[in-house]
Parts: sequence; C-alpha cells; structure tokens
Amino acid sequence: MASTAAELLEVLWGRASTAPASASQLRLLHILEHNDGVNMRTLAESLASTPPATSRLFDRLQAAGFVERRNSPEDRREVRLGLSGRGRAFLADLRGRREAELRAVLELMPAAKRTALAEGLEAFCAAAAAQIHEDHTHGSGSKSA
Repeated sequence: MASTAAELLEVLWGRASTAPASASQLRLLHILEHNDGVNMRTLAESLASTPPATSRLFDRLQAAGFVERRNSPEDRREVRLGLSGRGRAFLADLRGRREAELRAVLELMPAAKRTALAEGLEAFCAAAAAQIHEDHTHGSGSKSA
C-alpha cells in the first residue's frame, strides 16, 4: 500500500510541474532551504554526490537565479551557499500547487478517513524524522527492522 501511495503521490505532484528545475536540482533546492549557508563539500555530501558534479548542478541553478554564493563572515575564503529570493518563491509556489492537487483528492475522502490519515501521517513524520536524525547523528546508513 505504501508503494502504491508513493506512486500515486508522484503522479499527483507531477501535475504540478517542477519546471524549470529537474528532480536533482529540486533536491538541491530543498537541501539549501533547510541548510542555508552550507559549503559545497557539505552540500555534495547531502546529495551523495561529488563536489564537481554538485558545483555544476549549483551553477545551473545560479544561472537561473534560484541560488546564490556569498562569502562567510568568519572567513572570506569560505563560500556559503543559499537560496535566493527567487528560489524561495519557486519552492513556495511549487508547494502551493502540490498542496492544491492533494487537497482535491482529500476532499473526495470521508471526514473520518481524512482524520485517520492525518494521525497516521503525523506518526510517520515523527518516526521518519527520528530515523533521519539517528542516521545523521551516528553516521550510519540504512537500518533493518
């Protein structure tokens, strides 16, 4: 059921086009949204990519006006990466369009089922966040249940 739900969600979200950003670029934007001011090495690690590949991906987004480089206040040689205003606006617009697609489906569900889904998703989000935090803290990969 989880696999089916994930696939249906991809179809729904596909209706809210991510153009002009590719899936990889969108992932980079999301990482920067939550980690403003990271350096290229940290960004590459977050993407599980190499610094040169990440730099090229970043350069394309910078050319589109979605991201920016700025000097670190502590060390002018260090470059910090972040979203631009245009990048933040793009993500906000994309979220709004995706939420509208989801809202349309949720409105077709009975109220009791929507409540149960909301409770289940809250528990899922809490468990997923705890797992991600534990993996990040301990530097471990995937864990088996």
